[in-house]
Order: sequence, then structure tokens, then C-alpha cells
Amino acid sequence: MPGEPPQRLPLPVRTIPPMSDYTTVCKLSDLSEGQGRAFAVNGRMVAVFLVEGKLYAIDDFCPHMGASLATGYVENGIVTCPWHAWRFALCDGTWCDSPRIKIDTFPVRVVGDEVQVAVPER
Repeated sequence: MPGEPPQRLPLPVRTIPPMSDYTTVCKLSDLSEGQGRAFAVNGRMVAVFLVEGKLYAIDDFCPHMGASLATGYVENGIVTCPWHAWRFALCDGTWCDSPRIKIDTFPVRVVGDEVQVAVPER
């Protein structure tokens, strides 16, 4: 109604994992720009990428045939599976050809010179 203040929408809540839920996987200097590396964390394989100075952590296995995404080609924030060219957005794990399919993504941070990833236990 005229004269009433606009309603404010609630802000989305972002859950930040506790510090103890992070696992150190490597040193920042161990990562190369535009390339991924795979690490075992809490019983899962996780691919960590350094792209334009930002870190991303995603499920390492392509859901199509299980190829390691850490060895895929990275361009414009997208990793392409080395076996059959399925493409996944590093920021949210979405399959670029069908956004209904996603792979898991994980919080990643740098503490000192250590790269740490938060992966829930299975």
C-alpha cells in the first residue's frame, strides 16, 4: 500500500563448517593455476582447483563413467571430463548440459599456506 515501508526479504543463511571439520590437503604452492589435484578426504576423492587465484573443491568422480575430474581441462570456471567431455561448473558442480544433474562441491579455504577442505563423513 502507498506510504508503507517496503518489506525486507530475509537474507539467505550460509552455514560455515566448524574449524575442526576442515582437512588440510596440501600447501597452496602445490597447486598450479588452471589445474586440479585429487585428494582423499573422509573416504571421498575430492578435486581441488586453483582458477584465477580462487580455490574450488568438487567431487573428483564424473557421474557418467567415473573419470577423475582433477585431470580434466579447465576453462572459464568449467572443468571438462577427460574421458567423454562432460562439463561441470566449478562454483556449484552443475553439469553444463543439464543443470538438473550436479556433483558435490565443498567449502575450501587457505590457513597460512595450507589448503583445507570441509568434506562431511560418509
